[in-house]
Amino acid sequence: MRLSLVDLLDASGWQVEALPRAERLIERLAEFQPDVILSDVRMPGMSGLQLLDSLDRDLAPPLVLISAHGDIAMAVDAMQRGAYSFVEKPYEPRRLLNILRHAADQHAMRRTNARLKTRLMQLSGLDRVLLGQTPETVALREDVLDLSQSGAAVMLQGETGTGKELVARALHDLGTQAEGPFVALNCAALAIEGFEAEMFGTGGGAKGRLQGADGGTLFLDEICTCPMPVQAKLLRVIEDKQVLPLGAETPVPLSFRVISATNEDAEEAEREGRLRADLLYRLNTTVITLPTLRQRRDDVMLLAARFLDEFARVYETRVPDLTPEDSAALLAHDWPGNVRELRNVCERRVLMARRGGGSIAQALRRDSVSDDVPDTLRAAVAAFERELIAKAITAHEGRMDAVAETLGIGRRTLNEKIVKLGLDKEALL
Repeated sequence: MRLSLVDLLDASGWQVEALPRAERLIERLAEFQPDVILSDVRMPGMSGLQLLDSLDRDLAPPLVLISAHGDIAMAVDAMQRGAYSFVEKPYEPRRLLNILRHAADQHAMRRTNARLKTRLMQLSGLDRVLLGQTPETVALREDVLDLSQSGAAVMLQGETGTGKELVARALHDLGTQAEGPFVALNCAALAIEGFEAEMFGTGGGAKGRLQGADGGTLFLDEICTCPMPVQAKLLRVIEDKQVLPLGAETPVPLSFRVISATNEDAEEAEREGRLRADLLYRLNTTVITLPTLRQRRDDVMLLAARFLDEFARVYETRVPDLTPEDSAALLAHDWPGNVRELRNVCERRVLMARRGGGSIAQALRRDSVSDDVPDTLRAAVAAFERELIAKAITAHEGRMDAVAETLGIGRRTLNEKIVKLGLDKEALL
């Protein structure tokens, strides 16, 4: 019977692994990760119902039981205990295949929902920049979550420091191409000279940066500052979804989602002739406007508490207490640099606290810690590494392979140091 089922499933396109005893399944489950389990009820050792009871209902794939000795009572009992279905022998092949296909589809949907739920709970970095409960923050989070599953182009508009790249990364990480690459281009740094070689690649040579976005997301930051000749070339790629490497005869097809960002009014830039109208209409299918910190002032204290705690852990010191004067200074400041500025102020406040003094008012002055020297060698090394890595990330526009090469360390070591030092790469770009 087992061999005939294997032949039937093989012929129907399934990848099948047959096991003689239920105990073996427990050992193989994590490695094989099946979409559905088909098991007899009566077997040597563990029975099919005992196998059913041993499975974690939240994690295990659906179990379909098959038996020549079943009756209505057994089928009802099996279903109540969590079986997906119960099939009596002799079975009708088409009906069995339909049951297994539906069970596998349900499991795939459950895994997709679990992945999405996990990503939503983590908020993919949104908890750092979009932490807060003001109506503006809640609405922004809802916009991001609603648009994340769409493949439509999204334009992010907001002042410097409002978190446009973090929102772009969240749209990517919560989307259907989350496993693909996220390629960020600083449009202000793009030049027509050498553009095609860098972006399109060369025939038989290195791949271009646009090819690196295939299967993922292309993020065009500060799109309004992009040179007009470059805009024309980007438009062609976005429309055709393909690039022709230099010296190649055959274009390379691409599939990516486009997210753009600007800190100015894109429509005004188009009217002034700095942004092509046809490119704008390709990019602004949907528009998300990020609120300034002035507009979400009630979130300032919550964000400050989060950042102070974060930097206290980085610099291995206690979290400084916020006095009434500190709170007043935080709430009175206009925050032209938005969340990024608040984050930097909190870091300076923690650096002052290590030396036993300081206030938010002092931290708001950018030169307030210019003479601050760490007290211990460990702290000094950490501060030096933090500054050096931050400068390299900024210089290479977030291209981590180039950052690692410049610093003379491996990519894995770089990632570990970024986490340990609490560096926010997006805030540096």
